[in-house]
Amino acid sequence: MLTTDGLRSFVDARLPRVHETLDAHVTVAAAELPVAGPDYARLWRSIGEQFSGGKNLRPSLTLAAYAGLGGDDAEAVVPVAAAMEMLHTAMLVHDDILDHDEVRRGRPNVAGCRRADLADRDLPADQVEDHVLSAALLGGDLALSSAYDLVSRTNLPAHHRIACLDLITRAVRATIAGELLDMYGDLTPVAEADALRVAELKTATYSFVVPLLAGAQLAGADPTMVSHLERIGTGLGLSFQLADDDLGVFGDPGQTGKSNLSDLRAGKRTELVRQAFVAASPDQLAVLERHVGDPELTDADADRLREIMVETGARGRTTALSRRYARDAARIARERVPAPLSGYLVDLVDTLDGRSS
Repeated sequence: MLTTDGLRSFVDARLPRVHETLDAHVTVAAAELPVAGPDYARLWRSIGEQFSGGKNLRPSLTLAAYAGLGGDDAEAVVPVAAAMEMLHTAMLVHDDILDHDEVRRGRPNVAGCRRADLADRDLPADQVEDHVLSAALLGGDLALSSAYDLVSRTNLPAHHRIACLDLITRAVRATIAGELLDMYGDLTPVAEADALRVAELKTATYSFVVPLLAGAQLAGADPTMVSHLERIGTGLGLSFQLADDDLGVFGDPGQTGKSNLSDLRAGKRTELVRQAFVAASPDQLAVLERHVGDPELTDADADRLREIMVETGARGRTTALSRRYARDAARIARERVPAPLSGYLVDLVDTLDGRSS
């Protein structure tokens, strides 16, 4: 019988196959339209460059749910796990457009790659910006369509393919709904922002719920188990996003691979920021209102914002909330999910709780 360690070994052993599948997909796609010229192939290569350096969280969850619930065809699940990582790549590319970021995991993203390609050209600034935006939009679209492509081309039974495709559609729609709430949030007073709803839609669904359910679907899980995994995935996703928001303000850019100023400069309506606005004194509120959302925010002003988040207890409360969601997910896993998947998920809670990037 498979143990928790055995399940972890199963996942670790198949992640290289997931990346081989992704790389092969990009290689074939980049060469399929020679009439399109070298820029099309280069766009595909820039997508492929985004796969390395991540945590492989989403394909790992699919692999773990599949094998942990009795799935026994190791090769059958690989393309679906690869589709989860491809979907993640598409979301990151488009999210970086919305956040005006050109660095991901410490290196250029698709937009950044295009800007680097044009660095030695003597082009007007507005033309460069058009190129950068076009590359990111179109590259994200290619990655998104590829998530569907990876599933539709598998040898899985039709009902499994359709179920996994439906899960991808669910992930896309939920993420877009969350992005809209997030992007339109600047029309709402910070203290009234619904950051947890955004986190559930924008992060939990596609990063945790859908990968778990995809693996469970392929393993033939019953509706009751699917319901338990949905609750676990939602709790993990909320905990993950709250911790990620904390790293976006208090994290070390050398470890996280991203700025700890960009969320503050963008005035992102996170639960951390909302809690600070709710609990601030009049003097602290004046500082928050002056500097949160300031595109020219300095390091010194950011340090003052961080101090206020600590002084008001906002950081402590959101950290406690993150851990509560994680503990609830671990409890459901222990009580409702069979071994070895239960042990894998409980271990994942501990890993995510201690992360610094």
